[in-house]
Amino acid sequence: MPRTSSSPRRRSRLLRAAAALAVLVALAGYMAVQYLSGHKGAPRCTVGPVGEGEGRTYELSPDQAANAATISAVGTTRGLPERAVTIALATALQESALRNIDHGDRDSLGLFQQRPSQGWGTPEQIMDPVYSSGKFYEHLAEVPGYSRLPLTVAAQRVQKSGFPQAYAKHEPDAALLSAALTGSAPASLSCSLPSEAAGGPGDASEVRADLVRAFGKDVLPSTGSAGAAAASTVSVPVRADDDATARRGWELAHWAVARAGTLRIDEVSYAGRVWTAGTGWRTEREGSGSGTVRMRLAQ
Repeated sequence: MPRTSSSPRRRSRLLRAAAALAVLVALAGYMAVQYLSGHKGAPRCTVGPVGEGEGRTYELSPDQAANAATISAVGTTRGLPERAVTIALATALQESALRNIDHGDRDSLGLFQQRPSQGWGTPEQIMDPVYSSGKFYEHLAEVPGYSRLPLTVAAQRVQKSGFPQAYAKHEPDAALLSAALTGSAPASLSCSLPSEAAGGPGDASEVRADLVRAFGKDVLPSTGSAGAAAASTVSVPVRADDDATARRGWELAHWAVARAGTLRIDEVSYAGRVWTAGTGWRTEREGSGSGTVRMRLAQ
């Protein structure tokens, strides 16, 4: 009798185990297909490798890339070096994973988890990535010799975190990001965006306003002619005849790529290279003594 009564329970357990195994096998198969197909359709951005050949790369979402581009733009607009941008990006990676979140420990908010109660600003201000980035750099600039300090030390002087060593693990990824976003590593940031992304056509006036907010009013010609020739294109003249100005051009080009999903930018071109969401960067023409960063908007 005991053997007969326990047999249905045993069979039931075996059936449940078999069903669970089938689900796991199906999930593993799906993930393998997605991996082998390059996660087609999944929006993502990749930065690196820097220079020719193979090297480290870092993958992040378009939303994270857009926030990283804003952090970088605010830093360079203040005249701060690439090291400052690396420190800021590593800090934001640890504090919010580069997401502009409206919650955190106690009253912490935003990319850097700044607290209104500690004098960082109002909640509305802190949730503005341009404002919060500026406040971070403002405090970083007050740290004597911050560019020569270990990243964990410099970040902790600003953040006063309970886990200061946590910033260290993000330094390699932050360095890759800052090299691309400050323009020192040309054509090293690319994003793939779903063609069916919602949002309608791009708005040239919105792109120009975003440029000015991130880089300041001097980013566009004083005549206001940048992008005026066509509603579907925003053009920013940038000389590319020396390292400093070429770097500025790549900074703007990578900013446009990083914010392409937000601003509905389909194509970015600079210094003989062209980026499109479907194919990444390609060479259009060799040699360019001067250049213009052109952003073609979705229609």
